[in-house]
Amino acid sequence: MGPLQGMKVLDASQIMAGPYCTMVLADLGADVMKVEKVNGGDDSRQMGPYVNGESTCFFQINRNKKSIALNLKSEEGKEIFYKLAKEADVVVENYRPGVTKSLGIDYESLKKHNPSLVYCSISGYGQTGPYSHKGGFDLVAQGMTGLMSMTGEKGMRPMKSGIAVYDIGAGITAAYSILAAYIHKMKTGEGQHLDIALAEIGLPWFTWEAGAYFAEGTIPEATGWRHRVSAPYQAVKTKSGYMMLGCANQRTWERFCMDVVEKPEWITDSRYETNLLRNKHVNELEEDIEEVLMLNETKYWIERCEKAGVPAGPINNFAEAVQDPHYQARGMIQEVEHPLIGKMKMIGIPTKFSETPGEVRTPSPLFGQDTITVLQNLGYDQESIEKLTETGAVKALKDNALLNKN
Repeated sequence: MGPLQGMKVLDASQIMAGPYCTMVLADLGADVMKVEKVNGGDDSRQMGPYVNGESTCFFQINRNKKSIALNLKSEEGKEIFYKLAKEADVVVENYRPGVTKSLGIDYESLKKHNPSLVYCSISGYGQTGPYSHKGGFDLVAQGMTGLMSMTGEKGMRPMKSGIAVYDIGAGITAAYSILAAYIHKMKTGEGQHLDIALAEIGLPWFTWEAGAYFAEGTIPEATGWRHRVSAPYQAVKTKSGYMMLGCANQRTWERFCMDVVEKPEWITDSRYETNLLRNKHVNELEEDIEEVLMLNETKYWIERCEKAGVPAGPINNFAEAVQDPHYQARGMIQEVEHPLIGKMKMIGIPTKFSETPGEVRTPSPLFGQDTITVLQNLGYDQESIEKLTETGAVKALKDNALLNKN
């Protein structure tokens, strides 16, 4: 069942950062109960593309979870949430600061029911500070932290990352922070509140850039397809397209010159003798390398680099990446059966545990598919459940036949 078997997580988040965090925990064995709004559930359920009316965006990051739909603005819905929180080890939410307090499900309220609770808040700018009241979005965070000023080509329009890197980064940061707090809870019995801000989680990633700025005042600029400090460490053009070449140290550079392109004279060329000089003359270096590489196709040069021990690889599109036999062999492409979508592929689990491996056990839940079961487990009888449904305090999946297909 995975290393987190026995951990109970109450997931009151939606869209990406929070759900990605709880997916990681669920993949590793945690029991994750997703709490959704009664009016449509997680907003990502309304994000296409769709297969048979089900969002494939929602599908990708909500596997291994259960779904209960609660109206947290109702006293009955709130009472159910309190009962679930009392049994939980972890609560994850990504409301704008102040919303959980207005709903009565903030950390201070819930720790009265469960003093050992680990409560993780993910928001745009954190729970404190002059920007805490603002809503946070991935692209705004990419701009604010300077990432977009370093991405793309120098002098061109600022470029975003190809994926929602800060949303995913916030989810990963929340996941490892929760695990640290969970270990503390296991040692001491103490719970605590974790405050994760989307707009700051990327700053610690700028290690070399921070080193240069704080030491010399150097402001990092966009370097396009090239590495900031190593050369040649970049995309290079061949006869059939582009490939990545990584000569990150002097020995690798010399192997490239001697054994790959057979240009030993480059080693003693006054422009290319050291990494510092190669960086200084990187435009000339790139022209010289590509003049040779344009004589053969990418596959040819990658094979020569591999034989010489020079790091190199293809620049795949996404379809080529997921079809790569290495990722297939490593279980990075999984397929599960969804009751409405049918068979659907998804990205697998990157960490391979020798004794307690994670697992894609179930597909993403249908909206409210576990509401009735959860309420029954909490002690509600059929009459009470029907009344809660009629008043709008909860919403449940009506067609149980759908679940029997899974």
